Amino acid sequence: MNQIGSQLASQLSLVSLNGRRRPGPPALVVVAHGSRDPRALSTVRALLDRIREQRPGLPVHLGHIELNEPLLPDTLAALGTAEAVLVPLLLSRGYHIKRDIPEMAAESDVRARVAGALGPHPLLVDALHARLVEAGWRTGMDEATRRRSAVVLAAAGSRDPESKVDTNRTAQLLAERLGVPVVPAYATTAAPTVPDAIQALASRGRDRVAVASYFTAPGRFATESAEAAPWIASAPLGTHPAMASLVLHRYDQALATPVQGHAVRGAGNRATSPTQPALAV
Repeated sequence: MNQIGSQLASQLSLVSLNGRRRPGPPALVVVAHGSRDPRALSTVRALLDRIREQRPGLPVHLGHIELNEPLLPDTLAALGTAEAVLVPLLLSRGYHIKRDIPEMAAESDVRARVAGALGPHPLLVDALHARLVEAGWRTGMDEATRRRSAVVLAAAGSRDPESKVDTNRTAQLLAERLGVPVVPAYATTAAPTVPDAIQALASRGRDRVAVASYFTAPGRFATESAEAAPWIASAPLGTHPAMASLVLHRYDQALATPVQGHAVRGAGNRATSPTQPALAV
């Protein structure tokens, strides 16, 4: 009943006092990377359902950078000349956010804003913590156990140095939450690797090491990282409610932020990226 009431209120808010329909909010286009693992697509679609539940009346669409349909250019083409905010389902800055997504938007007719990466943000730490607890992490442990414990934050990796800055910040926030060392490590491209980080922690007497999956959905990198865990490994962030809240936060943030940076022009259209602080929350 609450959901029906929210949907009705959302629909009524689009009607002005003179009976004319007000313009609806700009569309939210969630931009996923894409994966050959079929679990990734089903997870992302379920996350979009959670977003729709949290914000009834908001048009929510999905576009992929590669590998899965719908591809982002096809999603944007279907929107025509509408206004939209593109929120990357990516956890840190990198080439996709800085180049690929803005260029795809600029080649469309959509009046687009491109939001920043999801991370770092405290909501991601909420989701990471919850996934670790689900996997068996004990929130209360004695001091002797704490001295043996640590977490490896397993991320995808990128050649962009700002990506590591963002992942390092998330690791710091998670360490503050857990009270144990959290070491960022990478499934590809960057160093250290997940096995190397585990080995380094073991050499310091941290033999009770959990792997926290810093991935939005299941896939090869998440699976390989979990298989390297000497103890427990958490599930990807997936459909945790904090993920839906964070996507909507980035959407709202992009709409509220004056466009200060450069605009990417293509095919006669302009896609804008709001300037985002290096460690924006």
